[in-house]
Amino acid sequence: MVLASIALSILELVKDQTARADSIPTDSDNGDSPLSIAVKPIYNAGSDAKETRVVLLNDHEGKALVILPANMLLNLVSIWKHSGRHLQPVRGQDAMKFFGQPALQVNAGQKKLFQLPVYIDQSIADYDKLEVIEPYTGLAFVAQKQWFQDHVSLCALGLTVNGINQQQPDGNDEQVITRAVERFTTLRIQQRLEDTLGLPSLPPSMKRLVELRSDPAAGIDDLVPLVRGDASLAAQVMSWAASPYYAAPGDVHSVEDAVIRVLGFDLVVNLALGVAMGKALSVPEDTPRDGVPYWQQSVYTAAAAELLCKKIPAEIRPKPGLVYLAGLLQNFGYLILAHLFPPHFSLLSRYIEANPHMPLEFVEKQVLNVTREQVGSWLLENWGLPDVVVEAVRHHNDLAYEGLASHEAKLLHIVSRGLRALEMADGPVESVPKTILAELKLTQTDIDNVLEQVTESRAELDSLVHTIMHAH
Repeated sequence: MVLASIALSILELVKDQTARADSIPTDSDNGDSPLSIAVKPIYNAGSDAKETRVVLLNDHEGKALVILPANMLLNLVSIWKHSGRHLQPVRGQDAMKFFGQPALQVNAGQKKLFQLPVYIDQSIADYDKLEVIEPYTGLAFVAQKQWFQDHVSLCALGLTVNGINQQQPDGNDEQVITRAVERFTTLRIQQRLEDTLGLPSLPPSMKRLVELRSDPAAGIDDLVPLVRGDASLAAQVMSWAASPYYAAPGDVHSVEDAVIRVLGFDLVVNLALGVAMGKALSVPEDTPRDGVPYWQQSVYTAAAAELLCKKIPAEIRPKPGLVYLAGLLQNFGYLILAHLFPPHFSLLSRYIEANPHMPLEFVEKQVLNVTREQVGSWLLENWGLPDVVVEAVRHHNDLAYEGLASHEAKLLHIVSRGLRALEMADGPVESVPKTILAELKLTQTDIDNVLEQVTESRAELDSLVHTIMHAH
């Protein structure tokens, strides 16, 4: 009786062919929910090709399953060409509901699941059974070939990390960006890259802030007149000072009061620069669904990075203000990708959804041949940001980096991985090597305490995000 009930449940699930891919809500339909979905990485899965993952796709014809080696990126273009269907990944929340059903926890239900159309990467076609994992839920089971051999379709669906890297253009970051722009747009780069692309320049007040940020002798007396002379900046500073996160005692009556008594030189300069640069480009609309909105992720990262920086022993501690600014701008290149490649940005979002287990850099390389770290650091350098900030933004995913901003980059790496585990930043959840903690003389307790502090302050940080997003 139990098995019959399970079979009926799965049969109804499989027969539910009403969802249309083009009716799936975008992130903008989701309100302001900042929750991500934590997914463990399996891109570096073992050499046993039987370790595979299952992906649920759908379109106007209904649902379909894709199975490919766990260490591969699902190439959506390949399955579109092979199937003749425009199959799209379901959103993470829907995958969790689908694969989290009790009926799929037992063999009978798993077998019924494979009544759906099945597409399998040809590299694993010869196996009689496959060890399957679903990354959103962690559901794992053994799928027998006899379950689907009568209605399976074989094709080349997956790409390995090595394969993606081999396809990338050679050269420095600017050369890579140039080739990507020429490949994916109608532009042909004939002059300075930043001029050709129509990227915005910083307003005079922001250029002056960059100068103050780079001048070790600059102080409050240089900053206050600059803030007072820019009505928009002055309004932002006043709203930040009144934010619950900074919990200023008493009312804030003037720009001088906000800068001197509440925020301080470093914070005003860093917040103003980060916000001005972030608002120079529009936040894209068709982002990966269930992702953390841009400004939440930026503010959470900056706050956590600064707090963790202060736990590093003074003799090796980076400047907390520069770490805060680097954290605020860590994801800046994401906005530039949306600006440079608008026709392809939606495709990038779907690829990220279909491959939540892979580092974002490999997905971006596959779709655009360039990463957010490359374009973000390139533009920040052209805008004259401090070298430490530029280098930290460029290399925070590269643990082998030992350059000028090594400690700053590693701090951002640690913080981003911690926030991912709390569903407060995007990307697969990865462990941080103990050698990195030892290098910075940090402990896991230090990290846990900082993350707890950020989590407890989340409402106040979201209030700060609100003031940033509604500043004029």
